[in-house]
Amino acid sequence: MAGTAAPASSTVPHPRSPLGSGSGGGPGGGSAAAPDGREEVRLRHWYENDLGWATVPGAPGEPLRLVTGVRFDVLEVPAEAGAKALRHLGPGSPVALQGGRLRLLMAAGCAEELPGLLDWLEWGALALDLRALGAGGRMDAPARPEPEHPGTRSLPGSVDGRDQAVQGAAVWLRPPEPGCEVEASLPTLSAVGRAGGAPDLVRLVDSVATECHRARLRRAGRGVPDSQALASS
Repeated sequence: MAGTAAPASSTVPHPRSPLGSGSGGGPGGGSAAAPDGREEVRLRHWYENDLGWATVPGAPGEPLRLVTGVRFDVLEVPAEAGAKALRHLGPGSPVALQGGRLRLLMAAGCAEELPGLLDWLEWGALALDLRALGAGGRMDAPARPEPEHPGTRSLPGSVDGRDQAVQGAAVWLRPPEPGCEVEASLPTLSAVGRAGGAPDLVRLVDSVATECHRARLRRAGRGVPDSQALASS
């Protein structure tokens, strides 16, 4: 289990720019959260036809939602903790960012296994700032990313909440690839002890739990209540 290791600086890649993004729609603005009708149709077509992912329309003024528990579940963690765990993911494992929190896609069914896994890893008795979305869950659909030049990678960026992408609408840090079966790239319990293949969910969960606990210890050292920290995340 984690000790009181000194905090280290954390970076995650800058999110890829959404198609059609412009100067409007700052943090918390309506245009950042909900695309217009034509954009939503294109976005829904990309998810349902190109990726084969189920979507549901949001309420008026709300963004399109992705259905969890069908093709994938989601592990949602603070961005700082999630950044430390990215090394446990495969290069094709999709990762989204919204509101200072990372959403790490994992194999469908893993959300139900998370409480037992945390107990097995001896994290179950602690209050950790993470949650899972599984069957019947929803997450905001990140905007479709712009194509990047071959061979380029997103550059590191801060996760301290100052970037618009951290504060505003959901964006992809590692977008899914059309034409690829996402299941093969998702962390799963069945990957335990295997060489290569899908990422190991046990290593991923243990890593994010460790970082969540370290952050909790740092807050306690500064006298910051957990309720205040959760409200600002």
